[in-house]
Amino acid sequence: MSIRVLVADDQHIVRTGLTMLLDAQPDIDVVGAAADGREAVRMALRLRPDVGLFDIRMPLMDGIEATRRLAGPGVPDPLPIVVITTFDLDEYVHGALRAGARGFLLKDAGPALLTQAVHAAAAGDALIAPSVTVRLLAAFAHAQPSPPRQPTEPLTAREEEVLVPVARGRTNNEIADELFITPSTVKAHLAGLMRKLGARNRVEVAMWAHETGRVRHR
Repeated sequence: MSIRVLVADDQHIVRTGLTMLLDAQPDIDVVGAAADGREAVRMALRLRPDVGLFDIRMPLMDGIEATRRLAGPGVPDPLPIVVITTFDLDEYVHGALRAGARGFLLKDAGPALLTQAVHAAAAGDALIAPSVTVRLLAAFAHAQPSPPRQPTEPLTAREEEVLVPVARGRTNNEIADELFITPSTVKAHLAGLMRKLGARNRVEVAMWAHETGRVRHR
C-alpha cells in the first residue's frame, strides 16, 4: 500500500521537483500539492494524506502554523509532518518542531533522505538523523525561557541510556547495536520515555534530552 503524501511549497518549481522525486518511488503517491499553508490545511483535511511535506516559509499561512493546526497539541488525529527549508539555521525550525513536526530536512537533502523521512513519518517515527537537525535542537534547547518539564516518573537507567542516542539522531537499529539489545526493546524503552515525558514523538524526546543537558556537544 502506497504512502499518500501532501506537498506544500510556494515555489512552483520546488513543488514540481518534490512531487516528481516522491512519485518516482514505488510505494509513495503524492495526492496533492499546495502553494501556501492555508491551502495545505484545507487539502490535508479533505484528502487525509498519510504524511505532509511542508515548507516553513509560505504566504497566507506559514508552515509552522499549518503544522500546528494539523499536528499540534490537542489535535486528535495529528498528521505526520516533515518540514523543509532552504536554510539550515532557520530560526523557524524549532518552532515547527514545537508545533508537532516529525522531522526537518533541507531542500537539497536528496531523494534518498527525502524518501527516508517520508517513510519514517508514515511509520510513526521521526527523522532527526541529519546532523543539522541535531545541531538545531541543541542550539535552540538552551534558549527556552521556561524550565524543561519534569517526567511523571523517574527514568530508569536503561531509559537514560536509550535517551542519549535518540537525541543524537540514532535509529532504533543503531541504538540496539550500540546497547546490545533488540530493536523491539529499544521501541519499548522509547515508548516509556514518551509516556513519562508527555512527548508525542521521538523529536520531542530528543528536544527534552538537549534541554536537560543530557547530551554533550562536540
